[in-house]
Amino acid sequence: MKLSIVFLLCCSYVTTSVAASVRGNDAEGRVLKKGSKKASKKGSKKAAESYGKKSKKGGDMTPGFVFSTRKPPAGVNICASKGDPRFENINCFADDGVDVAEGVGGQAGVNVTKGYNGNLNADHEPIKVPYYTKGLCPVNVHWHLGTEHYSLGQFDETGTGPTPVEHRRRLAGKARKGYQCKLFDEDESMYTTPYDWKYCVGMEIGQTYEVHWPHSALGDCGTPNQYQTPFYDGVLCLPDRMVGDLQDNVGVQSQVYTIVNDEDYYYPDMFKGMTVDGNMGQDIAMFTGSTTGTSRNNTICSAYSPITWQVDRVCHKISA
Repeated sequence: MKLSIVFLLCCSYVTTSVAASVRGNDAEGRVLKKGSKKASKKGSKKAAESYGKKSKKGGDMTPGFVFSTRKPPAGVNICASKGDPRFENINCFADDGVDVAEGVGGQAGVNVTKGYNGNLNADHEPIKVPYYTKGLCPVNVHWHLGTEHYSLGQFDETGTGPTPVEHRRRLAGKARKGYQCKLFDEDESMYTTPYDWKYCVGMEIGQTYEVHWPHSALGDCGTPNQYQTPFYDGVLCLPDRMVGDLQDNVGVQSQVYTIVNDEDYYYPDMFKGMTVDGNMGQDIAMFTGSTTGTSRNNTICSAYSPITWQVDRVCHKISA
């Protein structure tokens, strides 16, 4: 069997995790409406302050989830180190350099442009419905500077930003460039007005970021152990729950944003999955692939395969 592999341009990322107990996980498929940042912060502060307090009737007041501004609940993290031992990368090809090496599964491709056909036939069916309908829950959220994926006319080699991602990535010791959206306009204030970052240090207004939400049916869904870092611990937390093949149990959501300083594009919650509102979360590429990373290339493959990918092909504005 011959193989032509196109790999993701995996970018540097910061992993953010939150100890959360999500009641009736409503991650995907539910519309996340835009809202006032001021009102959202006010509501969040009120709920956070009420956590752990006693009600007038003497019972505990337990909110729908534990906010990341507070320490996680005390107790044992049953998912800790469940992602170990890590599977080592493997050679993609046999000694002849042509045939696929034994044990190599389908690898994650870059191009998600509508109508694009690669030259590798995948042997597995991805999940083609919202993950929550199949019992998967988000177990981590992290972002990449520049995009891993390529969508012609949306995020590609002609995209721009306040600074070239290639320069910033090289400063971070990364070799691959990544792509940028085409929304940036230096004459519009939403793309240039500075923002006082409190947590996402080093991010830029007007810059392109790709956000990933690893999901798993093997996660400790609906408990304080649901969200994990590293994400492998969440993905592989409860392996005895595996039903079917790996791509039926593990998937990643991906959505690309240009960050703006404009509250008209503010959304209150990015922990539960990609945003579904208007044209957001509508034009989705669904395929099987692998985990990604700059340690993999056209000769070194990931052993974590096959998994499902659901990638939004459109670049969207979202407010800091």
